[in-house]
Parts: sequence; C-alpha cells; structure tokens
Amino acid sequence: MAASKVVLFDIGSSGPKNRSWNSSAWKTRFMLNYKGLDYQTEWLEYPDIKPRLQEHFPGHTGVYTLPTAIMPDGTYIMDSWKIVQFIEKAYPSPGLHLDSPLREKVEGHLMAGRSALAPIYVPNVVRRLLKPVNHEYWHETRSRYLGMPLDQFEKERGGDGKPYKEAAPHFEAVTAILKEDPAGPFFMGSTISYTDFIWAGFLIFCRRIGDDVFQAVLEATGDRDVHLKLLEAVEPWSARDDH
Repeated sequence: MAASKVVLFDIGSSGPKNRSWNSSAWKTRFMLNYKGLDYQTEWLEYPDIKPRLQEHFPGHTGVYTLPTAIMPDGTYIMDSWKIVQFIEKAYPSPGLHLDSPLREKVEGHLMAGRSALAPIYVPNVVRRLLKPVNHEYWHETRSRYLGMPLDQFEKERGGDGKPYKEAAPHFEAVTAILKEDPAGPFFMGSTISYTDFIWAGFLIFCRRIGDDVFQAVLEATGDRDVHLKLLEAVEPWSARDDH
C-alpha cells in the first residue's frame, strides 16, 4: 500500500518523548523540513530495525540502517544520501545544491574528525541517549566492531582530551571552508545547501549528547561563533525534532 506522505524512520531516544539525535537522520529530517514536505516519523529502537525493514529490502545482506524512508509511492529507501537524491529529483524546489564541491570536502573532514571522537561519543550515546532496550544491542555491536568493551575503549583512547585534540585539525578545516564566503552564515554564503545540513546535523548530535561534548567540539573548531551562527540560521528547519 502506498503511503499518503513520507515516512521517516528515526532512532528513539531516552526521556519523556522521542527526539531526533542521530546525525545521519538529521540530514534527512533537515531536508524534509526545508522542502516543506508532509511527513511523519516512525521511531524504532535498534533491535527493531531489522525486523521492521528486512521484508522491504529483498536480497539485502548488510546491516539495516536508519534513516530509512518510505516515499509517497510506497518505495522504501535506506541511506540518507540515497534518500536526498531521490527527493531532490522528485521535489527539486527549493534546491539543495547536492553537486556543490564543498559537500565532499566537508564530509571528508567530518568523517575524520568524527572517527577521532569515537572514544567520546560511542560510550556516551548509550549512556546518555538510548533507552535501556537498546543497551545490550549497542554494547554488543560496538564492542565487536572496536575489538574491546566500550569502557575499555573509553579509558584507553578517551583520556586527557585526546580525541578533541585529534579531531581539531579536521574541524578547523571545516571552519575555514565555512568562512570562505564572508557573506555567510552558510557554506555557500547566503545560499543554503545540503552541506549545511550535514554539518549542522553533526553539531546537533554533539549537543544532544551533552553540553560538555558540544562545548568541547565548538572549541576544537577554532571559531565557535561561525558554527553557532550556522545553527541559528538553520533553526527554522531544526525546530521539528520530535514527530
């Protein structure tokens, strides 16, 4: 049966109600909010993702990930980049400048900086953001990937602010790109693009983990003000985070 609107699958969070925290899901949520598309959120916990999605992706042998979305024609699409490409083609206005060379540059630095921050955010996601139903799944899958328990990973790799120091050159590079066009506050000056949603989604993720993490990341960028201005500028499309 075709959906009457877009359905966005997002990951649930702890607290009295679900609020979006995952940076990849934020890319899609930003895009839907910006384009003004009618959508609803279906919240899933990690153990429920595969059972909910597997029948809609026959032949898929990898991990089932969020965001996934159902288009109004009933098509299921998994992966934020595939989703935004589909929607940009189906709903081209307002455009998101997916072909901007800045996108790949920012994504490259973000991936490297995020990798450096893994000893900070991996333990804190389960500690601060996830409902108890997810804890066993998160510890098992992440410990297997890292090759050690999360508490050991945090202790051995996360002390003395080392992750922030290692991430700093990559985040400073993002700052330089953001400041290239003095018109600001976006990466393309006064023009908003998908690149803004990629980086702003990461900053929101850090803020949701906790102010201690958010402030340390802002310091690691070398110029906190330009990033706060970006977050302020995208507020019209970040306000909807719970439905």
